[in-house]
Amino acid sequence: EVQLVESGGGLVQAGGSLRLSCAPSGFTGNDRAIGWFRQAPGKEREGVSCISSGDGRTYYADYADPVKGRFTTSRDRAKNMVYLQMNSLKPEDTAVYYCAAAIGSACIGTSGVYSGMRYWGKGTLVTVSS
Repeated sequence: EVQLVESGGGLVQAGGSLRLSCAPSGFTGNDRAIGWFRQAPGKEREGVSCISSGDGRTYYADYADPVKGRFTTSRDRAKNMVYLQMNSLKPEDTAVYYCAAAIGSACIGTSGVYSGMRYWGKGTLVTVSS
């Protein structure tokens, strides 16, 4: 069964940090681009970042403007894991965060507008208090 499981969400004060994890199963996440998305209450889902599959040493990462300089996505190929390190969190970052696996190895799109995602996780809630 193909699954993506997010973890690491929680409650944090503004200015704090969280690291989200995305664990693919049923397929090799290392072979696919992985995107992070979020949906705040009453708002549409938006892209946060995307990371390509890379060649084992280097990969391409893209970010939406609201999170540039604060969020970093990375891979641990040995563990088949993808992470989203979120620093300097703001109340407006409050949302359910989802990871998604693309059809291919490259991110399609840029600056938070990503397409071609095939598999989705169920999300993890991040709440940032002021």
